[in-house]
Amino acid sequence: MKKYKLFQLLFVVIIGLVPSLLMAQDAVEKPALLLSLKYFNNNNKTHHLEVQAKSKIDGKFQMIANVPVQFYISSDADKSNILGKAITDAKGMAAIIIPASAKTQWLSTANQTFVVVSTPTKVYEETKGELAITKAKLQIDTVDGRIINAKLLALVDTTWTPIAGVDVIVGVKRLGGILNANETPTYSTDSSGAVMAEFKRDSLPGDKKGNLILTASVIDNDVYGNLSVEMVAPWGKYYPYDSKFDERTLFARRGHSPLWLEILAYAIVVGVWAVIIHLLLQLRKIIKLGVE
Repeated sequence: MKKYKLFQLLFVVIIGLVPSLLMAQDAVEKPALLLSLKYFNNNNKTHHLEVQAKSKIDGKFQMIANVPVQFYISSDADKSNILGKAITDAKGMAAIIIPASAKTQWLSTANQTFVVVSTPTKVYEETKGELAITKAKLQIDTVDGRIINAKLLALVDTTWTPIAGVDVIVGVKRLGGILNANETPTYSTDSSGAVMAEFKRDSLPGDKKGNLILTASVIDNDVYGNLSVEMVAPWGKYYPYDSKFDERTLFARRGHSPLWLEILAYAIVVGVWAVIIHLLLQLRKIIKLGVE
């Protein structure tokens, strides 16, 4: 009788544990999501934020698409600090321009913190990323002798102060990116926050006035983020476009190939068909002779 009661008790305990075991089995640990936040100052006029979402899958980091994110200034604790919302694209990227509504918060301090928060999904938990920056700006000018002068200033308390020891890229804007002004890839700012680069790219194509867009930029700095500034200088050369569209050239459109090429092609076609016709006529004669 005691053995029977003991068996009943074990049975009840096992039945009670089954749901817990099933729930533990279903509660699969979700992979960790990493949010990398970057700040951009474009020409000291517009500011924007970019975030990249990635996760380690099968031992490799992969970009995660379709992740809803919200951007905040200062803190995400106060929902009135929200700057905007976005969804990551196929490359795991999402970006927003810092709106004018954040002006008061932006001007309140020389140092600023940005926060990005992802919305939890079926695959990933809510994740947060933060970025702290010191407000800074780049200035660009030219001096005699085709010299580009760039200067980095950061806001210390309420004063714009020159910053030394920061790498600056000086170049000219081209269709495929930034072409360095000369053989030196980067310059380090001196005690006055300035760098000087000699422009050695002669005969670069410009617009009708020979204008080129000169640039100076700070890339992925841990303190100041990404800064870029541009200016126009008449240091290029205008190359008028000579259209060959209606002329007979080797690579022209259909019907405008060189005459010698058309004559050669048609002569080959006529020659081939002449041989074929001649062979058919000879074959006909042979058949007639066979019949006779």
